[in-house]
This record gives sequence, C-alpha cells and structure tokens, in this order.
Amino acid sequence: MYHDKKNYTAPENYNITQEIEKHASDKLALIYQNELGVTDKITYNQLIQRSNKLANGLNHIGLQKGDRVLVGTPRLIDTYIIYLGCLKAGLVIIPSSELLRAKDIAYRLNHSEAKAVISYTDFTKEIEAIEEELPHLDHKIAFGGVHTGWRDLNEIMDSASEEFTGHVTTRDDLAFLAYTSGTTGNPKGVAHTHSWGYAHIRIAAKEWLNIREEDIVWATAAPGWQKWVWTPFLSVLGSGATGFCYQGRFSPEKYLELLQEQKVNVLCCTPTEYRMIAKMEGLNTYELSSLRSAVSAGEALNREVIDVFKNTFNIQIRNGYGQTESTLLIGTLLNDEHRPGSMGKPIITGTVEIVNEDGVQVGAGEIGNIAIHKELPALFNMYYKDPDKTNRSYRGDYFITGDRARKDEEGFYWFHGRSDDVIISSGYTIGPFEIEDALMKHPAVLECAAVASPDDIRGNVVKAFIVLQKGVEESAELIKELQNFVKQITAPYKYPRIIEFVEHLPKTDSGKIRRVVLRDRENGISLKDKANI
Repeated sequence: MYHDKKNYTAPENYNITQEIEKHASDKLALIYQNELGVTDKITYNQLIQRSNKLANGLNHIGLQKGDRVLVGTPRLIDTYIIYLGCLKAGLVIIPSSELLRAKDIAYRLNHSEAKAVISYTDFTKEIEAIEEELPHLDHKIAFGGVHTGWRDLNEIMDSASEEFTGHVTTRDDLAFLAYTSGTTGNPKGVAHTHSWGYAHIRIAAKEWLNIREEDIVWATAAPGWQKWVWTPFLSVLGSGATGFCYQGRFSPEKYLELLQEQKVNVLCCTPTEYRMIAKMEGLNTYELSSLRSAVSAGEALNREVIDVFKNTFNIQIRNGYGQTESTLLIGTLLNDEHRPGSMGKPIITGTVEIVNEDGVQVGAGEIGNIAIHKELPALFNMYYKDPDKTNRSYRGDYFITGDRARKDEEGFYWFHGRSDDVIISSGYTIGPFEIEDALMKHPAVLECAAVASPDDIRGNVVKAFIVLQKGVEESAELIKELQNFVKQITAPYKYPRIIEFVEHLPKTDSGKIRRVVLRDRENGISLKDKANI
C-alpha cells in the first residue's frame, strides 16, 4: 500500500462538479474557435449557471439520480455545460463519439439501460438508424438546430433555475460509464465513480500536466472518449485554468498558428499529432515561447519527434501512460530527469508495478504485465454488469492492464506492447473482433483476422488478413469495397487501412485463429526470434 492514499480520497458526500464550482468567478473558463473562424467565450460563473439550469431541467422531465444518459457531442462549449449539468443532476454519463455507428450506439444504449440520449443535431441520424428495440430509452434530446421528434435542449433549460436544488451524490455514486474495446465480443463498460474524478484531478492535472490557474490549456482530445473527460474537461476546469476548445480538422499548420495566436501554456496532444507537426517544413518560423508544459499520451512517442520539438522550440515533450480504467499512472513530471523512449516513473510511489502471470512482482529488466494496485483511488469501479470479467482482471492485489513493460534499475518504465490482441492506433483502442465481425458480413469474405501493423505516423494501423470465398478474385477494387463496407457498419476509425488476401489463417488444433502469429509477423518476429526474447 502506498503511503499517501488519503491525499487522493474524496470526502464521503462529493460530486465531481464541486471541483469546478470552487473556481466560480468572472474569469474565462473556455475560449472556443472553429475552423471557419467563429469564436465564443464563457466564464466560470456563466458555465456554472447554465449547467445548474440544465441539471434542474433534466430532473424536471423525470431523469433521476443514477439514470444513464448517452451523450454524443462535438467540441463545443455546450458540451461542457451538458457534462456538468448531467453530473450535477446525479446522472451517469456514457461518452459517445460522433464516429460511432448505429450498431455501436444501440449496444451502448441497451447494455447500459440508458434512459436518455443527448445529441448534437448533426449526429442524430445514426441514432435514428438504429433498428433494434430500445426498451429503456425514454428521452431523446437534441441541440444545435431543430430536429423533429426530439426534445430541444434549450427548451429544457429555459424555464429552469440558475440555482441547483437537486440530489446530493456520494463519492461512491457512478459518474461515467465509458466503453472500451476488448479482445473478443462487445466493448466493456468501464464504470467510474465521482471519487475517481477527485483522485484524477490531483494526480494527472496537478502532478503530470502541471496546470496552473493562470494557464491557457489546449488538450486536443475529442468528446466521446475518456481522454476528453481526463483533460479538456476535468483537468482544465478542475484546476481553474482557461481551456482552449478548437472544433476543426487536424492540420499541422493550423495547430501551430493557434498555439502561437492563443499563447497556449499547456499542451496535450496525441503522438500522431506531434509526429505530423514534427514533419512540417518551416517549424522555426513559429513562436511558441508561451508554451511551458507539453505532454503526450495514448502510446509511446518516438525520440526523433521529441528531439525536433526540443531543438526547435526548447520544449520537452513528456510521455505519459494511463488507461480508460484508471488515470495517468506513469509519466515524466515537468522537472524530472527525462529518459528518451521511457514512459517515465509511476506518478505515485507504490501504485504501479511489473508483475508476472501470478501477480508477483518481477525484477529489474524483466518484461511483465503493467499492474495497478487495487487500492489506487483512481482505479475503476467495475466492468458494468460483468463481475466475472472484473474479477478475472485482477491477480492478487493488482489489476492487470494488458500492457507489457519492464522497469530498469533506476525505476524508469519501458513499454513493450500489448499482451493481448487489442490494437492501439493514433490513440484509439480497437478490438479485432469488431473489425472481423464487420468483414464477415461481406459476401466475399470466408475468414478473416485483424491485427496491429506498425506505422510511422499512427504507431499502428489495423491490418486485416482475409481468406476469400471460392471463386472471388482479389483486386484493388475489392480492397476499397471492403474498407468502405467496414466504415458503414462500425466507427470509421476502426477500418483496416491494410488488407492482405491469404489462402489460410494460422489456427490452433481446436480451430481458433492465432492472431499472435500474424501480429508477430507484422513486427518481424519469427518463431525462432520469439523463443529468444
């Protein structure tokens, strides 16, 4: 057990929104800009008042503490208001990306037994395309324009009070239900309580991001992912800083212009974004002297990119590691020694170890499983409705993350990849089952397997090995057809960027596909090499 657990444990009666409310003032909470140049701003007082109105309005229409609400919104100030209002009302938020398709959304709605969905108007078409019965869904609420058959979010708020008078939550009440890809089957519902947010802000925002109240912070993650909850939402507003919110497509030139124009002090980007910026010509023409803290998470960032930023801007990009099930666990703090290629060290001593398959700590230099001590206050509550999977994820006192690493003699951690078949691409976690299930619906496909294939920009991309039905000819046109087919069934970021047609797939004696053989082949590891690792 680590000695400072009490510093990260929330009071018994607690709601995450208390972290934001203590910064109530006329200070700017958010600066918004879209790619057309439209801008907006909101103060902490305005943000709190509007979220109070929403919380009261949602309670008034019949939503009660503990009800689940799926939220699908883009990078907008309204998104922050919706999240704050739902949490204040005691509702459990299911973050939902606009990239999800009808099948993805239907599973989340039914598995969670969601009572309501709140969606930006442009995203409602996928919800309306759902063919399955949704027996628990009582309210469909839209904003951003008129949408027939949906309640209007602003009308729900209009007559409500700016003073919230609703339910009081405890630290053990659920706050978020985030769905994450697994190796097989449907996504897992990762349940987080309000106390998770208390610990997360004090670990990630204070220790790693190093956010100060006077900072302008730009975290580029999109709503719908736990990383947005982590940084743009909780870490920024929970620290009393000013968040910069940009709704637009990624462009290295545009990002650099905005960093310079907004005088951003703290930046949190994906490794893919940093890699693409580093490849730009004319980097030294941009002036980023305001930037004092830059971090990267989602996957390891290569040394070449780190060196480009250090040599050009005198900015040390610091790696960090965490999961949907927890918070930022390992990282390099602002004034710590930097080891290029390393993940850093555990943020809190004693919370993370490298263990073997039995949950026993291994020695320095030995590769094992990254494991989180079960007493960490920022560890998830459970896999929703799946106690067996929850229990199987622990070995003794440790939650097993599924990632492998080694720890050197000086306590630095070095990443060695996944221990299962989950694919991490541009920070997205993608389960192979979801791609394979979509491909198998195409009449040309007899069998298939999806694995991670190394990529210089995205870290990894999805690659599908496909055995075609008898009589079907492979072609470039068929590859494009299969890729587009997958995009229509599941979220488009999951589609296989590479497809290789094969005569057969490696299998066990019982007929199970051995993805590990294909994955090792992509990494250039032969069976002989693997025996020597």
